[in-house]
Amino acid sequence: MSALAELVTTIAQRARTASYTLAVAPSVKKDVALAKLADLIDASHGEILLANQRDLASPEANAMNSAARDRMRLDEKRLQHLSTSVREVVALRDPVGEVLEEETRPNGIKIRKVRVPIGVIGIIYESRPNVTVDCAVLCLKSGNASILRGGKECFHTNTVLAGLISRALAESGLPGDAVQLIPTTDRAALTTLLKLDELIHCIIPRGGESLIRYVAENSTIPVIKHYKGVCFTYVDEAADLTMAESIVVTAKTSKPSACNAEEQLLVHRSVADEFLPVVGRALRAKNVELRCDAASAAILAAADISTVPATADDFRTEFLDYILAVRVVDSLDTAIATINRDSSNHSDAIVTRDEPSARRFLAEVDSATVYWNASTRFTDGFEFGYGAEIGISTDRLHARGPMGLRELCSYKFLIEGNGQVR
Repeated sequence: MSALAELVTTIAQRARTASYTLAVAPSVKKDVALAKLADLIDASHGEILLANQRDLASPEANAMNSAARDRMRLDEKRLQHLSTSVREVVALRDPVGEVLEEETRPNGIKIRKVRVPIGVIGIIYESRPNVTVDCAVLCLKSGNASILRGGKECFHTNTVLAGLISRALAESGLPGDAVQLIPTTDRAALTTLLKLDELIHCIIPRGGESLIRYVAENSTIPVIKHYKGVCFTYVDEAADLTMAESIVVTAKTSKPSACNAEEQLLVHRSVADEFLPVVGRALRAKNVELRCDAASAAILAAADISTVPATADDFRTEFLDYILAVRVVDSLDTAIATINRDSSNHSDAIVTRDEPSARRFLAEVDSATVYWNASTRFTDGFEFGYGAEIGISTDRLHARGPMGLRELCSYKFLIEGNGQVR
């Protein structure tokens, strides 16, 4: 075994040992550690931002596109949001030990099904240093040990944040090995980590599609995946068009680099002539490039609004930029079929005043989160009241959508008898 493989294996062994202690740690002790971490983040802005600037000046960061650089950039506002999210996790109820089912069998045996931590969770991520804190605190609160493997482009920022987490654990009497950062960016460390299925129980990758596919294809450990966010908004024939304009424009432009940003717009043919010129001008005013099918391009051209002819690939693309693909559809049936075929099953929305149409859309669109008269940008652990999120799963097992504390738990059966035999 190489020295690097031995290092990673030792980290996993220590995490497994820590997980036994953490699984039965009192809620109050975990909450004290989290509160200390929030205070440490607030007191360490200078140190964190200095490390972040060092990362942003690296060759790896300079090779990124603007969306990726934005994801890795920290500032005072983002750090304040980060500590706030930690405090929100403190305020959440600890799921560990929650009784899911309970019954007494005819023979007198009592059976309880209770939530328990998964155990050891490996988090593999790229250019988002907030993931270091978000994932660590959610794993900690739910009784799981975590092993963090961030990207080389954010190594210095992640190292500082991991150091703050270690301080908070030490000052709270919890095992320091409950949260560990892999101290190298060598790709071989990841290869080793993904094979330690006797010590690590779950892998959650956060990053681009290529990273997630690499992890899924090379891991012997179960992986919870989020490949991409090809999110749709459908403007129905019964839509309030003022509402629709607001939802479409903000879902695209409030943060184009987010996985819950709108990438695809479908407009019912009966309202396309009225709606598309209005929303098109609003989007172009925010420098959104419109990649259109023939029908929407003709309507926008007549209104003197510039467009780009869409390719077939554009209609299934996560742009993560100021680009929106636009199509005209003839019916709700077509809209639902189009979304189920072309979306990534992440977040999709309908804008309509017709409740039966909305109910059909909510029931028939096969995505993790489905909206009626609201923006897809709400698919977020913070917005869902989870304080933070470990990720947004587009899988169907074991979790789907934003993953909070409950999604980081499994369950076990506790059986009590008084001498029964079979």
